[in-house]
Amino acid sequence: MARRPTPPGLPSQRQLRAGEIIRHALAEIISREDFRDPDLANVIVTVGEVRCSPDLKHANIFVTPLGDESEEGRKRLTEALTRAKGFLRARLGREIDMKFTPELHFIADASYDEATAIDRLLADPRVRRDVDSQD
Repeated sequence: MARRPTPPGLPSQRQLRAGEIIRHALAEIISREDFRDPDLANVIVTVGEVRCSPDLKHANIFVTPLGDESEEGRKRLTEALTRAKGFLRARLGREIDMKFTPELHFIADASYDEATAIDRLLADPRVRRDVDSQD
């Protein structure tokens, strides 16, 4: 049975699988470690998504602090995780079974804010009226 090629611009199954492995391992590492950095101490981190490069040598990790969804809180968290990325990468290398441990790039995840804004728009009475009239 022939494999279907991945359409351009979309991640392959291999990238998606590696991203999920990294996401689970990083979430576990971050939750159980005691960090000396005050920006990481006592912070619950949500690892929303991990996107890997096609060669799996780079991973973009989308993170947000639970309970502090402010722009400043997300920025402080990504800067702190970037400072700790050497430590996290070393721990990740012991946890996952991949040929290479990817370089970690932490990015503030704003998708939760976007989802909240869409929910707020859909809850607006004028929009609700239009949506209900479509049925």
